[in-house]
Amino acid sequence: MNQTLKKILTWFVFPVIIVVLVVAIVSSIMQPVNFNKQRDFRKGVAIQQMKDIRTLQVAFKAENGRFAPAVDTLIDFYNNGQMTVVMQIGSMDDSTAVQHTEAIKKANKGKISGLELYQMYLAGDKNLVFSVENKTPVKENLFADRENFDINGLKYIPFSEGEEVIMNATIKQVSGVQVPLFEAKIPYKSLLKGLNNQLRINLDAECRAQNRYEGLQVGSIEAPNNNAGNWE
Repeated sequence: MNQTLKKILTWFVFPVIIVVLVVAIVSSIMQPVNFNKQRDFRKGVAIQQMKDIRTLQVAFKAENGRFAPAVDTLIDFYNNGQMTVVMQIGSMDDSTAVQHTEAIKKANKGKISGLELYQMYLAGDKNLVFSVENKTPVKENLFADRENFDINGLKYIPFSEGEEVIMNATIKQVSGVQVPLFEAKIPYKSLLKGLNNQLRINLDAECRAQNRYEGLQVGSIEAPNNNAGNWE
């Protein structure tokens, strides 16, 4: 090997090879680190979405006796539906108000509704204790404190380029009782789109090995689980 070639290898080729190897090693180390960081971030966004879906489903069931079969139904419920809100007037710890209210009920032989008591309250009798049900728009009660809440966004899986949340609802007989059930699912294949595919495949395999759904799920149409999420 002549001196010129030796110098070229020593001063140019070998350093480049070393740099390439170092970059490759660092990249292989950082790939799972970056994947896990992005996975956790995306899961956090999706979990909030699943919680919002659950909140709407519980409110929908309270009004309709069943769960909504699709996210579109929940969106319409939010935009156009009403929900029952129980308004509490006065405190049961106020013995004077309790006695006064009981006296009014006794005078009416117990045949006085919460709405009638509310009308008396509005007329000026503030010494009352009662509760009354009232119908109000859903959007005035749910997520009203969320400035950037987007009801239409609940339909789509975050970071998936438009794929939709998987939703199912049914009524199933459990121990002789008809029980409304629902489930909503976001598969990792959609949520983690664009990230390292092999690492995502490994994550799915890990879930299957542990007999868990390969993604995020809230509720279940297979068995009652109190509308729990699989991240909880």
